[in-house]
Amino acid sequence: MSTVTNLSTSGLQLRRGSRPLRSLVELLSSMRFAIALLVVVAIASIIGTVLQQGEPLNNYIDQFGPFWAEVFHRLGLFQVYSSWWFLLIMAVLVVSTTLCLVRNTPKIIADLRSFKTGVRAQGLRAFHDKAEVELAQPRADAAARIGGALRARGWRVVRHERDDETLLAAKVGGLGRVGYIFAHAAFVLICLGGLFDGDVVIRLQMALTGKRLLTTNMALDQVPARNILSPANPTYRGNVSIPEGGSADVAVVSLGDGSMLQPLPFTIKLKKFIVKFYSTGMPRLFASDVLITDHRSGKTWPATIKVNEPLTVDGVKIFQSGFDDGGSHLQLRAWPMRGAGDVPLAIDGDVGSAHQLSNGRHSLRLELTGFRLMNVENLSSGTTAAHPGGLLGSIDRHLGAAVRDGPGQTLTNVGPAVVYKLRDASGQAHQFINYMLPIRLDGMPMFVAGERSEVGGQYRYMRIPADADGKVDDWMRLRAALADPAARRAAVDAYVRQALPASAGPELVGQLEATAERTLDLFAGDLPRDPKTGQPLVKSAGGLPALGEFLQRSVPKDQMTKASDVFVRVLNGVLWQLWTQSRAHAGLPPPRDDAADERYFNAAVLALSDAAFYPAPLYLQLAGFKQVQASVFQVARAPGTIIVYGGAVLLILGVFAMLYIRERRCWFLLRDADGGSHALMAMSTNRRTLDFEKEFVALRAATLDVAATRPQ
Repeated sequence: MSTVTNLSTSGLQLRRGSRPLRSLVELLSSMRFAIALLVVVAIASIIGTVLQQGEPLNNYIDQFGPFWAEVFHRLGLFQVYSSWWFLLIMAVLVVSTTLCLVRNTPKIIADLRSFKTGVRAQGLRAFHDKAEVELAQPRADAAARIGGALRARGWRVVRHERDDETLLAAKVGGLGRVGYIFAHAAFVLICLGGLFDGDVVIRLQMALTGKRLLTTNMALDQVPARNILSPANPTYRGNVSIPEGGSADVAVVSLGDGSMLQPLPFTIKLKKFIVKFYSTGMPRLFASDVLITDHRSGKTWPATIKVNEPLTVDGVKIFQSGFDDGGSHLQLRAWPMRGAGDVPLAIDGDVGSAHQLSNGRHSLRLELTGFRLMNVENLSSGTTAAHPGGLLGSIDRHLGAAVRDGPGQTLTNVGPAVVYKLRDASGQAHQFINYMLPIRLDGMPMFVAGERSEVGGQYRYMRIPADADGKVDDWMRLRAALADPAARRAAVDAYVRQALPASAGPELVGQLEATAERTLDLFAGDLPRDPKTGQPLVKSAGGLPALGEFLQRSVPKDQMTKASDVFVRVLNGVLWQLWTQSRAHAGLPPPRDDAADERYFNAAVLALSDAAFYPAPLYLQLAGFKQVQASVFQVARAPGTIIVYGGAVLLILGVFAMLYIRERRCWFLLRDADGGSHALMAMSTNRRTLDFEKEFVALRAATLDVAATRPQ
């Protein structure tokens, strides 16, 4: 039996007030209601963990579709931790836990003060751990001796005389009950600190002062006052991106679908951004050398901000959260991917700028969105549990390259890359990432160009083989020749002359010419059309897929293998002649019939086939750059951190007290007996353990002079 006071799960019952108010207080203060709220918070946290938070809405539309994306958006599932319903639940949970404390704390304190001296002999005999012996000492002497033995062991003892008996009530470990108060108070403090440092304060300012979220992009000096928070804002967390040589004194605070500007009490000027790398090319250190100018004092001093080493200025912590491009100057060569042109267009621009491109009939908007000086890629083609494929494996999946799988990973810096978008007149955009230097894939240097039409989707890669000079020029000339009907016709004639002897009859020459011309036209995307409807007879845009589709439509199945071999031999022969002529027009010697040129030719043919599906009329090659780096800082004024730290200390103390401090109580009821006194001992605890059993036996032996063995 235990005498520990049970904490009720029912709510606080008011004696005054209206019935709805009393019912509401009882509901909020009940432990069952608090547990239900904790379950809801746990479910919301699972959603916030599984579902990527804070992404652009277009990403969610691509993932879930327009209908469900709109439903989830209205429910706030894309911003769970700052949604109104989550903050409301947290606030109600704080109120509920506080009421639970208000209800149970007086009971705990009263129980701590009470020694329960009203217990009787019948009640003591009902305890599980008890002993009853005859003592040779008189009652007064026995009471003094037992009390001294208890005090020597750290027990608090009170002596209560009643009628013809003496009751000694003792207890130890009462702080274990305080652990409940500490733990629940810690939960309240942590939640309050989190709410105070979250969006609640800013949203209250918006509701009370008419502040509004900024939902469009504009220059900082054009932002209206209603979108700017007060410099005296007590709590905020925002981001600042500063290019080298630039400065800023305003942070951007993101809230849901918009943002607010937060003036800072100082100016940050970035002198130099420092990044150091491991031998594999992976970064190992980010740091920023800055100058801080305090607005109040006007003083300026240098400082260095590193990852995990923030700088504190006027109560605002400045964290090194990342880095970005600060507007690097790029030199690009725009190669035509449509038509017979083979002369690149020179384009100079800075990252973040936009350029309008037009050929007179069609217009494209070029948006330079990023530059990466170093790109560490996994060039292993295999897939393991730890490393599910790399760049080479991704290219293999998208283009069907004949690359042998192998285990492990090979981290390699493949050099600079440019990221850009091409947007058509309707606003539809494709994003591209083109590597500046050729990457060695399957034993050959390849220029790799990635494209994706969905934000956050996987890139689809095209590989262009590098020529003997490490350039794309030779392949681009071949592509332009393939798009020129006159060049194709000349290549067909040269192929027929080379393939047939001079004595061949006109009929054989005509058949080979027709086959070669049709094969090359199909590969080039000049597709035959239905004379009635005018629609292409094949659906593929060109390349090897168009040739394969034509064969399936025109050749019987039993002759498919033989016809395919003929068409492939004809295609390779005509393309070789086309390549020879394109080099001759550029004043270059003809290709050699050796292994190196054959490997290049085979890779070039595959690239020509893939180019038929390249979604842009231009291929932008990075020719040069002048890098400008930018440092991304997170600035935070978080006074709630002190509250959270205090709550964490209380939580540690509370959990320690509840787990490691056990409350124990014992009673000794002494009565006069012939020649001495009669002693009845009982002991209880809130948690029965083996240590408690040993303690009972030892305490019984020390106080009642009984052998330290437990009776069976």
